[in-house]
Amino acid sequence: MATQIPLSEDSSAIDPALDALRNDHTHEIAPDIAYRRLGIVNVVFWGPPRAGDREWMLIDTGLIGTKGFIRSAAAERFGRDSRPAAIVMTHGHFDHVGALEHLAEEWDAPVYAHPLEHPYLNGRAAYPPGDPSVGGGAMAALARFYPRKPVDVGSRLRALPEDGSVPGMPGWRWVHTPGHSVGHVSFWREQDRSMIVGDAFVTTGQESAYAVAVQRAEMHGPPMYFTVEWDKAKDSVARLAALEPELVITGHGEPMKGAEMRAALHRLAGEFGSIAIPRQGIYLEKPARAEDRSAYRAPEE
Repeated sequence: MATQIPLSEDSSAIDPALDALRNDHTHEIAPDIAYRRLGIVNVVFWGPPRAGDREWMLIDTGLIGTKGFIRSAAAERFGRDSRPAAIVMTHGHFDHVGALEHLAEEWDAPVYAHPLEHPYLNGRAAYPPGDPSVGGGAMAALARFYPRKPVDVGSRLRALPEDGSVPGMPGWRWVHTPGHSVGHVSFWREQDRSMIVGDAFVTTGQESAYAVAVQRAEMHGPPMYFTVEWDKAKDSVARLAALEPELVITGHGEPMKGAEMRAALHRLAGEFGSIAIPRQGIYLEKPARAEDRSAYRAPEE
């Protein structure tokens, strides 16, 4: 693989002055967008501070064991006992659904996801195995041990509307960005060109435990060890780059903004084969597709 694309501190969307005024352990990166890093992954809160009950949204739900952190951050930002209008999922990998079942039940909140991702969220199918052969560091080497079993949010699960709207998030649209998973989606607001991309691309070297620890800002493709359709992953990055975002919030790494970020994203899209795709990997030769059901495994696996 080629050297990844570095990003300077000038492209960071984090404002330390704003963080100093807050007490909810989140980073506010727009008047109605905040995120919190929970270990190796980010969760995103949409809605202005003090929005109130059912007037905000949660995007993704972190790792197992992080329910209390998410709940306390939400209470501090939106008000005690304030519940989201819904929980929206970029995809269902273990580091994005850790608190989903508990929070959906506690808040009695609907859960929206792309229909192709539903089998991983209703207990019917497990993900394909992680691929340690892609290399890149300890996080990738451990990929075979990462949880793959589905969660089950039962009757609360909903399909994202076919018209591209996002229920509870006016002005936002969802974009199908498969590759990292077959039902992966990103979220786009044209008004201010804000983008929440999950793992369609990330801004740190997620395969390396060192890179995850220091969070050095770099533009990367999706985490290699869980990406199952590299051709579609390439197309998804190109689709997102073409929207010319001003602000991007990724599932791993710091949020980034501005011209330097856009230039890096365009370079990633243009040189995806040499920058993002591993030299070897089980899904290079045989992608796991929704079309032939190879993306779905028996839940007990």
